[in-house]
Amino acid sequence: MHSADHNHSVLSLHLRDEAATAEFARRLAPLLAPGIVVWLDGDLGSGKTTLVRAMLRACGHTGPVKSPTFALVEIYVISRIYWYHFDFYRFNFPEEFLDAGLGEYFRDDAVCLVEWPQKAAGYLPPPDLVVSLHFAEKGRRIEVSAASTEGRECLKALTSREPPGAG
Repeated sequence: MHSADHNHSVLSLHLRDEAATAEFARRLAPLLAPGIVVWLDGDLGSGKTTLVRAMLRACGHTGPVKSPTFALVEIYVISRIYWYHFDFYRFNFPEEFLDAGLGEYFRDDAVCLVEWPQKAAGYLPPPDLVVSLHFAEKGRRIEVSAASTEGRECLKALTSREPPGAG
């Protein structure tokens, strides 16, 4: 599922508004193959769930997409691919990841999108991509880092052309 990659690749963009964030998500979503793990980093309200919602919509999900803050995981099945959206914000201790039995979700037939991964440090599988969202003047700054061979291939495909709305 994960291959070591000591040549991290990074893409950094300014996203002017929610529409630009959604467009970025539409470009990223089809590149996320089953088995990939994406860590979503950023302050409260920086757009992590908004990004996930737009990715799921881009894949054809039409139902509600809510933050998994209280449920820990929201499950979506789209075209026979499992999409697991995690939120570990409420963890007090990293061991809660094990106590909740969440390791079983990280499989080769699933895309795992993880908010607040640092709250499960030491127990969470390593990422293929790390997506960081930060408040920036008039929008957000998004940084996508590849942390595996699979992540680097995804990032390479993503950067083959710059998303509209980025600037």
